[in-house]
Amino acid sequence: MRMVILLFMLSVWMGCQSETHRSQSSPMAKADSLIVGGGCETCEYMYIGQPAEIDAVDTSEGWREPGQKLVVKGRVFQIDGKTPAAGILLYYWQTDHMGLYSYRSTMPEAARRHGHIRGWVRTDAEGRYALYTARPAPYPNGNIPAHIHMVVKEPGMSEYYIDDYEFDDDKLLTGAERKKRSSRGGTGVLRPEMVNGVQVAERNIVLGLNIPDHPAMKTKPKTIGLAVGEEQPSFIPFHAWGPDKGSRACPVCKYGKYQGIIYFLGANPNWNEVKQWLLFLEQESKQRAPYLKVYLVYGDDHNYSSAIRDRELFDLGRALNIQHLALTYVPSFSDEESEIHLNKLLDLTGNVFVLYKQRVITDKFIDIQPTPTAMRSLTEALERAGS
Repeated sequence: MRMVILLFMLSVWMGCQSETHRSQSSPMAKADSLIVGGGCETCEYMYIGQPAEIDAVDTSEGWREPGQKLVVKGRVFQIDGKTPAAGILLYYWQTDHMGLYSYRSTMPEAARRHGHIRGWVRTDAEGRYALYTARPAPYPNGNIPAHIHMVVKEPGMSEYYIDDYEFDDDKLLTGAERKKRSSRGGTGVLRPEMVNGVQVAERNIVLGLNIPDHPAMKTKPKTIGLAVGEEQPSFIPFHAWGPDKGSRACPVCKYGKYQGIIYFLGANPNWNEVKQWLLFLEQESKQRAPYLKVYLVYGDDHNYSSAIRDRELFDLGRALNIQHLALTYVPSFSDEESEIHLNKLLDLTGNVFVLYKQRVITDKFIDIQPTPTAMRSLTEALERAGS
């Protein structure tokens, strides 16, 4: 019995050390011209048993085994979050339905640490990839959320890990756990939907995003707010107009399943322009209901008064006959009580439009005026993310 327990624990330990396998560069990485990501211990295993031909779609052994079938589809983009990245090699490994990195006796001994549910994909011309696998189970008697590891290999640089693929409905993925994630390559949180007995989820990857020493991060222009590919955080504004008037409903918590737009409005707004934007967004919301939710979040802290701010937005909503939008406000964009500060919009004076789908930021527009061209750009961004 002791031997069985020992082997059981060894299987768990060998397969994944998600808190420790990130510290050293792999031997394979040393052959590349550029080391990025701060090292990637055990990532050299991706080259053991690697097939000569790698497609954009891979079916793991887990797909044919007991457990919940899972399909993860997505696209890989350059640092702008929009330009497709073709020919990018991705390697994944995971536990089985029992939470173990079980391996086959026929596997190369050096690769057994990653278990038998592992595989490779190479993105197609549009940056697309897909994994057909089984949903992993968390480690037995552990408190680490279930996850799939993913390593990226770009030409001319070392392989690097990105945030593990985790599951929004996993009780172990608490709010505190989410805040520990650094959004390497974008958020790794999956939100599966059941389709004919199969869980289907999407995860896009942004090359170099939040990866130390990656050239894309060094040349990335400074901007305000979070990046495309990161998770749109939760926050609790005051609702002055809309279906949740008088409440502090969290926009992305309550309505984050589909697409959303958050129109962040800073100090000294041009109210004529604001009205034009609201009328445009009202029409978009009406046409796309119930698959689009739009929010104005006003964060001017100059002479702030909650009563005055509430009345301003209430009068605005009534004057424009707004029926589909939510007009909300926060004391300032640095306010921690509402958690609006997580959006990283400190000292915003203009406007920022954040578009998201299933709580993942898909596009962002900064300081744009309500011209036909700008409005068309927003519409096209919604169409791209919805496709």
